[in-house]
Amino acid sequence: MTRDVSPITVTIPATIEDVEPRLRAALGAEGFGVLTEIDVAATLREKIGVERPPMKILGACNPKLANQALTLDPAASLLIPCNVVMESIGSEQQPLTRISAVDPQTLLTNPKVADMASDAAASLQKSLDTLAAEA
Repeated sequence: MTRDVSPITVTIPATIEDVEPRLRAALGAEGFGVLTEIDVAATLREKIGVERPPMKILGACNPKLANQALTLDPAASLLIPCNVVMESIGSEQQPLTRISAVDPQTLLTNPKVADMASDAAASLQKSLDTLAAEA
């Protein structure tokens, strides 16, 4: 069984290095903290010798929404934290970074958590919209 996992996405005319602190601030303004980070390009280079454009995954968590989700459905723990991915899609001359986050509403299908998933999606969307508006 496959499920449509629609991302919340924006593209910013800047490098990942320039976008990351602004993204962290925009997420913070919506109550998200970054719990984990994975430098995908560096990990693949180190582990299997593959060179790829820069990509970084931030594991973002809004503690209030996470607690609400866990109280309503402990299985929500499988989806915490929310991954927010920054991916370089431009060139040195014209840097572009695509920022994507999965819409929690597409993964949290238990009706008990529908309102919380909607709130989380709105907060993630607002974070990315804020970032795009500053670009």
